[in-house]
Amino acid sequence: MQEGQVMDLYYKEVVGIIDEIRSTEREHIVQAARLVADQVKQDRLVYVFGPGGHSNLAAMEVFFRAGGLMHISAILNQETMLSSGALKSMQVERLPGYGKIVIEDYGIGKGDLLIVVNAYGINSATIDAALTAREHGAKVIGVSSHEHANNCPLDHPARHPSKKNLHEIVDVSVDCKVKLGDATIQLPGFEQKIGALSTYANAYVMNSIMVEAINMLVNEGIDPPVWRSGNCPGGDEWNNQFLDRFRDRVRCL
Repeated sequence: MQEGQVMDLYYKEVVGIIDEIRSTEREHIVQAARLVADQVKQDRLVYVFGPGGHSNLAAMEVFFRAGGLMHISAILNQETMLSSGALKSMQVERLPGYGKIVIEDYGIGKGDLLIVVNAYGINSATIDAALTAREHGAKVIGVSSHEHANNCPLDHPARHPSKKNLHEIVDVSVDCKVKLGDATIQLPGFEQKIGALSTYANAYVMNSIMVEAINMLVNEGIDPPVWRSGNCPGGDEWNNQFLDRFRDRVRCL
């Protein structure tokens, strides 16, 4: 394949998955946004956990983000971060019981809202986080690929002992449409597919939930606190007026 052509194929895949989400998941995104908006109306935090590797990016995407809600509390668990060791991260996200520890450490329970984001939707930390939050009375939004979860063998080593899929155990599920294995482009004469899509898909879903939630609040006459970039004029001054409300409540702030 000629140089400069593969990036065009990748572009089509990126745009394609975003368009598929937009055209098929609108209802679920709006349902998720309603839950987020209701939490903000009550001045309650919205917790976001992306258990494992690149799934953490989804939590970071909507946390402390220009144009994003200040009520977002990202659960940035260091043991599941690639920066703490990629292979260790993979083992931790497969460790039964670890997600339970994380959720209980944050004290998530009755009246809370947790968004669990993991494109594959099968690993132990993901399933344990969702199950534990619901057992303690929280509502849970799941962002994952139904196709990937449904087509991953039940005996795969990454799976939770229950063999459950994230989309089966949450209050609202948004399907991020990632194909089995994530990578999408097949080069002639090269066995392994290249070009992963999950980061784009998860980021679009998460930001769509947030902007819809903010719009709902504005339509109801509520001005939710939203971050302004500290790298633009007036950003620090804008953000500083809200910091006392969140500094002691949002762990990673």
